[in-house]
Amino acid sequence: MVMFYLIGLGLNERSLGIEALEVCKKADRIYLENYTARFPYNIKSMENIIRREIVQLSRVHTEKADFLVNAKDKDIVLLVYGNPLTATTHTSLILECIEKKIDYKIIHNASIFDAVAETGLQLYKFGKIASIPKWNEKYKPGSFAVVVKENLSIGAHTLLLVDIGLSCTDALNQLKDALKKENLEIDYVYICSRLGTDNKKIICIKLSDNLYEGVKQIEEPFCFVIPAKTHFIEKEFMEKLIRF
Repeated sequence: MVMFYLIGLGLNERSLGIEALEVCKKADRIYLENYTARFPYNIKSMENIIRREIVQLSRVHTEKADFLVNAKDKDIVLLVYGNPLTATTHTSLILECIEKKIDYKIIHNASIFDAVAETGLQLYKFGKIASIPKWNEKYKPGSFAVVVKENLSIGAHTLLLVDIGLSCTDALNQLKDALKKENLEIDYVYICSRLGTDNKKIICIKLSDNLYEGVKQIEEPFCFVIPAKTHFIEKEFMEKLIRF
């Protein structure tokens, strides 16, 4: 039976499981969605692991889903960083398969949503997730600060994803500005960089006017976590991670 496979890559190039590797080896064509996250490794290294050519898709081609036409008579794979269903685009692909009567299979993997537990913050205490987009002179949306405010009002932590191409320093400055507009003061922010890789980094800084110098060395992909009221075990983790 031919099929469309939506496969999560996990957080590093060695995260593919046995099932996913077997599928990739027999597939007729392997695509990669590469616009929702900055990969912490070279795509060539992934090709060396699966020993197959990977065709990279732009946002336009992924959303158009024209590659799905081939899945009616060929085994087609789409590789996605992290878990394959964390972006709405990928959920739409499954709906497209159902509509066009294309058989499909989802192979899950770890994502940033799992890995942030390394901060010591308890996953069940997280609220809504938001993204920090790259601002320009005419475009400065601050809805992510509203999400932080809503989460804090119910005692929930906030995971803030950061758009590709936005430096850690600039992202922190945007966060400070957006929080100020909401009249919201927070004490600490976790910065999580390249979780799931050998060069992961987790620090907790005080969100003050003089930002911690070490943020200049933070590499993509990275995210922020705004903690709400912490349990004593969460607080112990924070004290060990804190940097001023």
